[in-house]
Amino acid sequence: MFNQIKTVLLLGLLSGLMLLVGTFFGGNAGLTIALVLALLMNFGAYFFSDKMVLAMYGAKEASKKEYAQLHNLVEEVSEKANIPKPRVYIISTQTPNAFATGRDPQHAVVACTQGILQLLTKEELKGVIAHEIAHVKNRDILITTIAATIATVISYLAHIAQFAAIFGSRDDEGKNPLGFLVLAILTPIIATIIQLAISRSREFLADETGARTIKDSRSLASALKKLELGVKYHPMTRGNATTSSLFIVNPFSAKGLISLLSTHPSTEDRVKRLNELRF
Repeated sequence: MFNQIKTVLLLGLLSGLMLLVGTFFGGNAGLTIALVLALLMNFGAYFFSDKMVLAMYGAKEASKKEYAQLHNLVEEVSEKANIPKPRVYIISTQTPNAFATGRDPQHAVVACTQGILQLLTKEELKGVIAHEIAHVKNRDILITTIAATIATVISYLAHIAQFAAIFGSRDDEGKNPLGFLVLAILTPIIATIIQLAISRSREFLADETGARTIKDSRSLASALKKLELGVKYHPMTRGNATTSSLFIVNPFSAKGLISLLSTHPSTEDRVKRLNELRF
């Protein structure tokens, strides 16, 4: 419940920031134009992101005969979660990881790498599957798309404001150009931080939802520790870092990144919360 409330508050804060920036920079007309453009872009992302991501990582549909155990786990957890069984895909890489995508439970996909199948025990893999199915059940693709839409609007308006601050216009007479420029630079950064906070909040919620679905938090906690170490030695070499929030742990090298700009909570915090759960 806490993470649900936190998500609503963060989305509200992001929306408030959008309205503030839109009114300051472009008035109602400017805000409307930017919002329409952002909605069109994210409409495409929402309906076709699963196909794009699967193609990006070269994912192939998993054969039921070759990957019988994986299919059985996905089916078992889906039944417990009371959602349709997602399609199951395999990514040919030794990076141990997994992700879920799809706009709703009827169009969901769970993808696992070859590395995660080799690294984890059956119970640990079940914990990971439960986490990914929790993302589907909680409709996190929809929530992150809404957050991305609002953040895109803010970035678009800020980009326009940078030109206004540098070149000026008649409509901007009486406004401080330096204030324009500072706000144009800071607001996209603030929006990104809020967007990342939403992503981290959804990870905590998926951990808890998944653990409660299978009534086992220890297996997922154990899996997360193994995955963090596994990714350290076998980071993803293909794909794009902008998709890192999809995965159960960040699949790319985290050198130079600070926790504030991470799409995932620290593994230590996630394991601690999981170990504190009681059923």
